[in-house]
Amino acid sequence: MDEIIIKRGIQYHNSAFIDSNTKIGTGTKIWHFSHIMSNCEIGMNCNIGQNVVVSPNVKLGNNVKVQNNVSIYSGVICEDDVFLGPSMVFTNVINPRSAIKRKNQFLNTIVHRGATIGANATIVCGNNIGQYAFIGAGAVVTKEIAPYALVVGNPAIQIGWISEYGHRLNFDKSSNIAICEESTEEYKIKNNVVSKLLEKAKLD
Repeated sequence: MDEIIIKRGIQYHNSAFIDSNTKIGTGTKIWHFSHIMSNCEIGMNCNIGQNVVVSPNVKLGNNVKVQNNVSIYSGVICEDDVFLGPSMVFTNVINPRSAIKRKNQFLNTIVHRGATIGANATIVCGNNIGQYAFIGAGAVVTKEIAPYALVVGNPAIQIGWISEYGHRLNFDKSSNIAICEESTEEYKIKNNVVSKLLEKAKLD
C-alpha cells in the first residue's frame, strides 16, 4: 500500500526504513525505499529522494537536497543548503579490499554550505568541498575544492568561479570584481581566493 506518513513534523513514505537513535529535523521529507540508519543526524526541511542510504554518524544540515540513488557513507558531513545530484557517489576508504577490514580507516569528507554536486559525480574520500562550489555532472573529485570553484571532468579540474546563485563569475581584470547576473551581488578575487562582498564593503 502506497502511503505517506507524517509523524513529529517529518514526512516519509511507508517503504522507507528509519532506524532508532536517529535525529531528523521538522519539515524533512523521506521518499520511497530509503534507509536512514542509526546515529545519523538530518536537519530541518531536508528532502531525501528515493533509494537513498544515510549511513551511521552522517550529519546533514538544514535544507539539504539529496536526489535519487545516493549513498551517504559514514564520515560524510554536509552543511546547510547542500545539493547532492542523482546517483552521485561518496567513498570513505581510499584503498578498499573485500578481504581486509578498514572500518577504522574511514576518511571524513565535508561538503560545505551551499555546495552543489552534480549527477553521477564521484567524491574520493578525504577531499572537502568548499562553500558554494559547483561540481559538474560526472566529475571525479580527487583533491580539495575551493569555495565558489566550478570544476568538471575526470579527474576534476577547475574551469572557473561560480556565484551563490549558480552563475559563472567573470572578473574584471582591473577591479577584480564580478557581478552575479541574477542576484547582482558582487564578488572579489584576491590571491586566487573568491569572497562575496557585503553591502557595507561595497559602500566603503
